[in-house]
Amino acid sequence: QVQLVESGGGLVQAGGSLRLSCAASGRALSDYAMGWFRQAPGKEREFVGRINRSGYSTAYADSVRGRFTISRDNAETTVYLQMNSLKPEDTAVYYCAASRITWSQKPDYWGQGTQVTVSS
Repeated sequence: QVQLVESGGGLVQAGGSLRLSCAASGRALSDYAMGWFRQAPGKEREFVGRINRSGYSTAYADSVRGRFTISRDNAETTVYLQMNSLKPEDTAVYYCAASRITWSQKPDYWGQGTQVTVSS
């Protein structure tokens, strides 16, 4: 029932920053743990990070830790992925996902994805 919509992707130079947003319709995001995945052409989908329902707990893949930050706004209407110090290998389609109650690597809902391209 819940629909997730990502936005904020685009083309950025290496070393630059982008902020992706994920908003939901049909149900409040406060009911879900939220996460991000990415998939480059010809590669498997890769876990990027997640944030729990309260926003107190986050976890990240080793490849992005220290560069990417997941957050939730105060009204729990939007989840963000702040991406800093971007590298060409970060180029991928980025997907927002939602898990009921607690985070699962098999989320209940997925967004359509947004393209991020990092140029050298």
